[in-house]
Amino acid sequence: MSAPVTVLSVNGWCRNGSTIIGNVLGEAPGVVHVGELHFLWKNSTGRGVNDRCGCGAALTGCPLWSAVLPVGRPAGMPADAHAAEVIRRQRARLRTRHTWRVLRRGAYDADTRAHADLLGAVYREVAARTGARVIVDSTKIPGESALLPHVPGVEAYWLHLVRDPRAVAHSWREPKEYVYAMSAARSTAYWNGFNRASAAINRRHPGRSAFLRYEDFTADPAGTIRALLKLVGVDPAANPVRDRTVELRGNHTVTGNPDRFRTGPTVIRDRDDGWRRTLTGRQRLAVAALAWPLSTRYGYRSGGPAGDPAYPGAAARVGETER
Repeated sequence: MSAPVTVLSVNGWCRNGSTIIGNVLGEAPGVVHVGELHFLWKNSTGRGVNDRCGCGAALTGCPLWSAVLPVGRPAGMPADAHAAEVIRRQRARLRTRHTWRVLRRGAYDADTRAHADLLGAVYREVAARTGARVIVDSTKIPGESALLPHVPGVEAYWLHLVRDPRAVAHSWREPKEYVYAMSAARSTAYWNGFNRASAAINRRHPGRSAFLRYEDFTADPAGTIRALLKLVGVDPAANPVRDRTVELRGNHTVTGNPDRFRTGPTVIRDRDDGWRRTLTGRQRLAVAALAWPLSTRYGYRSGGPAGDPAYPGAAARVGETER
């Protein structure tokens, strides 16, 4: 039997920095970032917000995903019908609100077992075609991520990635290419729910999970990436970050932040406080009310963590067990 494929599943709420962290990790030898794999079937059939791979090609024309999409499809079933069935299973059994049920009961019915088998086949096909032994999946759907211990041929690890809810609300203010806008109150309500579910997964798997704030990554990108590579068994000497800069090449990410299309030398900047200029007093109040008490638990006090010496750096935070 071949060695299992290592999968690092990134959780948390959207706009938390998972795209850039995943793409940086993907520059290490033996690591590939697939973006938000959950949306492969939706986006490849025109049901999603975009149909492009990070390489720029349509998913159905990408050299990687065009070969992966037929995996697990029953003989004679059209691609659109197969995608519809996958999406049905995801919605019925593997949404964020299902996280605790999956943690308790695992692959508890035919739908979850079928999806676990499909994920295993897809991960193995990606590994075989890219030569990677570590796959970073930044889907951020905790209900699906909780299923990973039941996915055949996979050795799972989890990263709970959080970002200041005020910065997240700021990021959602304006539409960005294929990404729509969202109110501060709505984004923070999602922030609360997704982070609670992500924390539940980490508590269930403390030896294979890590907690990280995006602000700690931007404060010490090299230290963060070094620690994450070590978590998944990759030589930290393979760290692609040099002096806050990483050379990003093309990638094969399924959806994610539109910045995923950027290549070339990329500087990871330390400041993340645009929300100070854009959020109104009412918006800040809504964020504070809806994010409490998690925001306090994660260290997001008034003024934020950026530049505050009271907050530990990324190298200290990665791998820390959540309480």
